[in-house]
Amino acid sequence: MNSPPSSWQPSATIADLQARASIVRSLRAFFEASGYWEVSTPVLSRETIIDAHINPLRLNDPSISGDRFLQTSPEAHMKRLLTAGADRIYQFSSVFRQQEQGDRHNTEFTLLEWYASGEDHHAQMNFVERLIREVTATSPNTPPLSEKPFERLTYNDAFERYLGKSVLCLSTEKLQQLAREHQTSIPPGLEDSDRDGWLNLLLAEKIEPHLGIEHPQFLIDYPASQAALARVRADEFPVAERFELYLNGIEICNGYHEETNAEELSRRFIKQNELRIREGHAPLPLPEQFLKSTRAGYPASSGVALGLERLLMWLMKKATLPEVVAFPYERA
Repeated sequence: MNSPPSSWQPSATIADLQARASIVRSLRAFFEASGYWEVSTPVLSRETIIDAHINPLRLNDPSISGDRFLQTSPEAHMKRLLTAGADRIYQFSSVFRQQEQGDRHNTEFTLLEWYASGEDHHAQMNFVERLIREVTATSPNTPPLSEKPFERLTYNDAFERYLGKSVLCLSTEKLQQLAREHQTSIPPGLEDSDRDGWLNLLLAEKIEPHLGIEHPQFLIDYPASQAALARVRADEFPVAERFELYLNGIEICNGYHEETNAEELSRRFIKQNELRIREGHAPLPLPEQFLKSTRAGYPASSGVALGLERLLMWLMKKATLPEVVAFPYERA
């Protein structure tokens, strides 16, 4: 019996896939003109960056020794290249994450990721703004952006603006109270002691829908507890030197002023594994090759990971991710 046409055909139209190809060409040209060179790193590796909330797909095949992971990001390998002497590098990488499907998610998606030695997150925000302006100017479906600079709104100021509360100083109990006052949809399993969980809930439901609506907007200076692999700055309330860009209420990219201390990174990975165990996920092996390269002298640098399909959705005025990819998970 033949499959119905909808099961074998691409979910995006051929015209939209051609538009995607044109945008990717424009992005490549922008990076090459900016002094970056394109690299390719493994999609399958014995190591993966450890994150409590991101689950990699694991391959255990008798023909290979030990487990291998489909990469959730090319981050570790690209940083190893920086330590080896690469200075400004980028790549379009297929990445994989468990249980990510929906209008804005797919188990396999494309990250446009790049790193620059000797630059901080402020320089990368300038670069991201130029990139968005450049690609918008060459996209026929997107109206030109105004000359107004992209706002750089701190995490704390965003909560003050949209909820009337400074949250960096609030206890977990006060955050729970704030969530209930604003009638957030509290998910089952959110522990009373999970401060970052309550912050993330409030951010997702009450802050993000306001961001980047009229004009692209950066959210910066996240709580230190959400630094991931970014540096932490010792302000009155310590903050992570990281940013996210929002377009029309959707996070498009995530950038760091990179932490370069291997022992600090190792401590963070161990903490993430502890959180994974607490949330019922298996711990992941420490990325020893990445840590070894960091000890060898990982340079001061910054990096950005941009979700290509989300950017395409915004540029092409599409409501769902399957409209900008050929074969999403259910058709792959």
